[in-house]
Amino acid sequence: PRTTLVCRARRLERGSAEHMRAERRYLNRNPKAKLYVGLGDFSIFRLEPERASLNGGFGKAYLLDRADLVIAGPIVEELAEGEQSALDHMNADHLDAIAVYARHFAKAEGDGWVATGFDAEGMDLAAGDALCRVFFPEPLKAARELRPVLVDMAKAGRAAGYSQER
Repeated sequence: PRTTLVCRARRLERGSAEHMRAERRYLNRNPKAKLYVGLGDFSIFRLEPERASLNGGFGKAYLLDRADLVIAGPIVEELAEGEQSALDHMNADHLDAIAVYARHFAKAEGDGWVATGFDAEGMDLAAGDALCRVFFPEPLKAARELRPVLVDMAKAGRAAGYSQER
């Protein structure tokens, strides 16, 4: 399958709340960028999807609109407000659970997995240059659901025999 996205690129104003959040998320995913993110010629752009086409092969072409591509609603801002503290907590105190998410739910290999982002549909994990996406069983409707979902997923992965060592 092949997806073609049509987006509007918007440069984020340095120092704005939107820029700070985007920079934080970018650095969580690309920590080596700390070396140059503050330089004057470094800019952050927000890609705002407008539509897409999905080609799954002969006779399997679909047109998608923005609503098919973007998570919307109050959950976006609600999760964004507490995302960094949740990431810091998970990466400081629950690396064992993160390893379970990577191995059981994403079938990822290797060690050193850390959480780099949370959104209503799941989490992004990284180990060095390796990245994986883990989807929640159901999209979150409120930020307060994040902790119980993470606990339940860790329990499910451990019950299936996955651990940090495996």
